[in-house]
This record gives sequence, C-alpha cells and structure tokens, in this order.
Amino acid sequence: MPYDRVTELPDSVKNVLPSHAQEIYKEAFNSAWKQYEEPSERRGDDSHEETAHQVAWGAVKRKYEKGKNDKWVKKDD
Repeated sequence: MPYDRVTELPDSVKNVLPSHAQEIYKEAFNSAWKQYEEPSERRGDDSHEETAHQVAWGAVKRKYEKGKNDKWVKKDD
C-alpha cells in the first residue's frame, strides 16, 4: 500500500500538512513500508500499516511543528 502520489495520502494527512510535509510523509511511509515488512522488525503488536504511519509522522515532526491555530509550520533551523 505504498503511496505513488501525495493525492493518495489519507485525508487526515492531506488536510493538515503543507505540500512539502506531505512529500516527506509519503517518502517516509514508503521507506518504512519496505523496512518493516516482517513482523519481527516491528515493535509490539503494531501492524505493518500502523508502523509505517508512525515512522512517517516522526519524519514530518523532525522538520515541522504545530504553530498558531494548530497549523503545521516548518521549524526554524
């Protein structure tokens, strides 16, 4: 279930993240999808999909944060 385009991302991602953050999310999700294919590679009982989404959100949070009005904004470097 990797994503080919950001338009395929879940609405819960598309509706809150700016376009650059959506690209980060997509790339991180796809990478994690490959990396954590085997259950032994994952922590706990998280599913393949849950793990990939967690990794993707983690990647976004390295570069973006919630700013005023709960809008995601790029962090200052």
